Amino acid sequence: MIAPTVGKTLLISTVIFFSVFLALILFSPSFPFSQSPLNPPPPERADIWSLRRLFEWRPCEWWLQRRPAPLPVKNNGYIRVDCYGGLNQMRRDFCDGVGIARLLNATLVLPKFEVAAYWNESSGFEDVFDVDYFIEKMNGFVQVVKELPAELASKEPFKVDCSKRKGLFDYVETVLPSLLEHRYISITPAMSQRRDRYPLYAKAALCQACYSALRLTATLEKKGSDLLEAIPKPFLSLHLRFEPDMVAYSQCEYSFLSANSTQAIDSARGERKPWTGEQARLWRARGKCPLTPNETAIILQSLSIPTNTNIYLAAGDGLMELEGLTSVYANVFTKSTLLSGTDFENMHGNSKAALDYYVSVNSDSYVATYFGNMDKMVAAMRAFKGLYRTLFLSRRAFAVLTNQGLNGNLLMEALWKVHRDDFVMGVGSALPDCFCEFKL
Repeated sequence: MIAPTVGKTLLISTVIFFSVFLALILFSPSFPFSQSPLNPPPPERADIWSLRRLFEWRPCEWWLQRRPAPLPVKNNGYIRVDCYGGLNQMRRDFCDGVGIARLLNATLVLPKFEVAAYWNESSGFEDVFDVDYFIEKMNGFVQVVKELPAELASKEPFKVDCSKRKGLFDYVETVLPSLLEHRYISITPAMSQRRDRYPLYAKAALCQACYSALRLTATLEKKGSDLLEAIPKPFLSLHLRFEPDMVAYSQCEYSFLSANSTQAIDSARGERKPWTGEQARLWRARGKCPLTPNETAIILQSLSIPTNTNIYLAAGDGLMELEGLTSVYANVFTKSTLLSGTDFENMHGNSKAALDYYVSVNSDSYVATYFGNMDKMVAAMRAFKGLYRTLFLSRRAFAVLTNQGLNGNLLMEALWKVHRDDFVMGVGSALPDCFCEFKL
């Protein structure tokens, strides 16, 4: 009777042993099937900047490597460009104005910066940019003067409406007659220019102005250099746009914001009401809604950008919900934390924007959550300098993927694929006609 009992006991012990052993294997974190198929382990990925690009944007040879076409002996008059909005919008308009002046064979007068409505202050072109350097670098491309001839100096320019002028024939047929009649006119270039219709000599003047001739004043350059020096290296410059006026303008609604943020947005809305229901979903799916700091942090993590990365925050005043970023990326620096209090408080809004531009152009990498004038200018200037660690985060991809119900590691993987393809193909860098695509 003893032998059968011992055998039965051994069999039971063996079954229990193998059951425990199998359970330990199956539920071990290293076992490939231990994770739920709905929540796979995060894949090992290199950071986005280590990928090999297939295309780059470089300055076109016809601009950089050819002598400009000779200027005509006689010009048709004088043009002043009136610029409105933020610094980079004014910079864009002024560059377009340089091209128009050359197109119409006009002498360029230093531009007028209309900043009072935007910054509630008074600062001009000469407060931001080195005037003498600009005139020197534009020699041969277009005539530039600091002062008008005596017969025109006391007159206000004749204002010409250019809101619908977009191409060569528009300006020649409708603006040139006013220039010839009045000899001194002011223009604000149309928002959407057809530069592809300009002759090369006019485009070359525009390109030279925007990327070679506009240098900050010595004072601002020194301040920008000091700010750049103060940022721990290497660093990423992040242009984050989640201010009350930006959210109000977007007509997007966010249900999870703090009471203070919601109140600030409501105060900025005015008559511009947010979309609701299906319209709100479609609007967001088109990429029209600004990324929150928290959403930005999620995308940065999906790109395998380490959480100990030094980040310079290129942003205006009133940024909301910043803890959504800083709770993940703690090494965040701003102008106000790096500059002395007095230095910062006495600066014009244009000067502050110029410092953000300067630091972003010279950063180790640049990431933008928006697609505005600063982002386009910074991306182009970085390409001009051969700096290609530049990326625009996709608001549309984030909206579409989260609307599909993706979250966690599945969302991270999908975001990685979208931005990987954009970076490799050189997509997303909005460059004007001064640049040509170069296959690597």
